Amino acid sequence: MQRPDAPEEPVEPIIAPEPDPTVKVPLALEDWLAVILLALLALITFANVLVRYFTDQSFAWTEEISIFLLIVLTMAGGSMAFVRNHHIRIEILADNGSPRRQRILALIANVCVLLFFVMLTVLSARLVYDEFRYEETSPAIGVPTWWYSVWLPLMAALISARVLGTLMRLVRGQAK
Repeated sequence: MQRPDAPEEPVEPIIAPEPDPTVKVPLALEDWLAVILLALLALITFANVLVRYFTDQSFAWTEEISIFLLIVLTMAGGSMAFVRNHHIRIEILADNGSPRRQRILALIANVCVLLFFVMLTVLSARLVYDEFRYEETSPAIGVPTWWYSVWLPLMAALISARVLGTLMRLVRGQAK
């Protein structure tokens, strides 16, 4: 017997998910990277909570590793957002008006994003080089800080490549 408050037919989602754009490098790479990083963050945090609860001590290294994992996770999420066109924007300006106006605004936005991430790649690579050259070490576990920092220019370069691909699809008229 069916509950009286249960709907009789399946409920459609209000917003249907858009299909991923056709890209040469699969977006599953960033998806799986995000899943793995979130799992690692959860495990590290859970282990630290257990240790702190039972021993009144804390792992010193968990904060450093967690910050590092959060930075890489944020960059992977940013990469996915730009390719899937889910990045932050003012939708009343970006999604209204003629298709030509929308395309021009999308081109301008993607060029600005590309310039930002290219500059971030270059400047963060210089930071990594300085940390390597001056042999800086982390305060909690004493490992070279460039081990953590090297992922910022790599992920910024990945986002730059993803945004460049989106920009090329926009120029060819294959993306919104």
